[in-house]
Amino acid sequence: MSGTLPLTAAEKAHLAWLGARMCKRELAGPDVDQSDLQRKFDRVLDGARKRAEQNARSK
Repeated sequence: MSGTLPLTAAEKAHLAWLGARMCKRELAGPDVDQSDLQRKFDRVLDGARKRAEQNARSK
């Protein structure tokens, strides 16, 4: 498998939305907690990774 994950359009949109929210929080100041958004971001990537592994095994 290559270095990039095959993301669906919904996953790309969700990651873009989470990234925008993280940027907005970053502008609010360095003391703002972003761990909840980072966990959601990681969860989407983990789901894509799991789906890619399942697709690779089924082929």
